[in-house]
Amino acid sequence: MYNFSMINQYLAPILLLAISNIFMTFAWYGHLKFKAAPLVIVILVSWGIALFEYCFQVPANRMGHAVYNAAQLKTIQEVITLIVFSFFSVLYLKEQFKWNYLVGFAFIILAVFFIFKKW
Repeated sequence: MYNFSMINQYLAPILLLAISNIFMTFAWYGHLKFKAAPLVIVILVSWGIALFEYCFQVPANRMGHAVYNAAQLKTIQEVITLIVFSFFSVLYLKEQFKWNYLVGFAFIILAVFFIFKKW
């Protein structure tokens, strides 16, 4: 029998970080489709989007630190960032996903192994 509260302790921060990363990606890179927009407008819109990012990211890290250490939280964040950004760059920016990106991600997965491994 599963202890769902324990599962939620581990999964809730990951879900919140995923939502946070979606907002972050749009805040940081969404403006690339609007190169004619004045820079000041782009900055203000990005800050507005980033506010929502922080509304998910801060609770994710607070909750997550109860079950993950800071290095593990940062690693989870980076993996989620790469996944979200990969979809964003292909679907939103219409950029090509290249084989060398996949190789780089494989090395990051190797880093995840070393960070989460109990030595």
